[in-house]
Amino acid sequence: MKNTTLLIIFFITSIISKCQALRRPVAASYIASGTYSLNHADVFSFSSNQASLAQLNNAAIGIYGERRFLLGELSIYHFALAVPMNSGNFGMDANYFGFPGYNESKIGFAYARKLGNKADVGVQFNYNGIKPAGYDKASAITFEAGTVLHLSEKLHTGFHVNNPVGGKFGKNHLEKLPSVYTAGFGYDASEKFFFSLEMIKEEDQDVNMNAGLQYKLIPQLLLMTGLSSATSSVSFRIGLYLDNLRIEVAASYHPQLGVSPGLLLLYNFKRKKD
Repeated sequence: MKNTTLLIIFFITSIISKCQALRRPVAASYIASGTYSLNHADVFSFSSNQASLAQLNNAAIGIYGERRFLLGELSIYHFALAVPMNSGNFGMDANYFGFPGYNESKIGFAYARKLGNKADVGVQFNYNGIKPAGYDKASAITFEAGTVLHLSEKLHTGFHVNNPVGGKFGKNHLEKLPSVYTAGFGYDASEKFFFSLEMIKEEDQDVNMNAGLQYKLIPQLLLMTGLSSATSSVSFRIGLYLDNLRIEVAASYHPQLGVSPGLLLLYNFKRKKD
């Protein structure tokens, strides 16, 4: 049974490895959601570009879980924390992918601040781990950095680089973490409607485009959809606001591998009058 499970994982990896890293959520448009925005940034936005962390005015915490293609062995969990300070904003970002037989993890600490009203900058340092069954855990230290430029009150753009020097796992450097370069923009059509487009170039892979739309139908209800060109995956999300708590149900569809459901909880530590 164990060998069968590993074969399934390797088969799925071979299908999607040419279009995105296995450790990323299928609903990739979620991670980028709100990154290039003044009105829609949230605690998860800095996972795509650390500079967006500078836009948060309140402490926030969130957790996202996804069962990729309905397989427990391909589950992904993502945790994010943001704490604004007078000297800048601090964040923590943690990810876990896999199961006891094989898993990957990452924990990162980020810092961001505003450079006036037209630019934000941010940086993050990560500790990455990989643990195959029967082998010792291997680790690697990497960093990433980004900037977001506010061209106007509605139009924003930014650039991000992840692992530009090419970190490798373990003493023997058996596996290399890829370098990833990202450019994106967002348009705040209004306080209710937002559109974003992100171009991602991963080392030795084709360019991937992520597009996302989100619309606040009423103050308590948020609707979102996204598309990833590399996998032709479509994602949908519905968010419900209960005072400072936001609950989202997400689902994405891959043409060959099927549905990946997800659930998100996000809490903003802010006063109700805000």
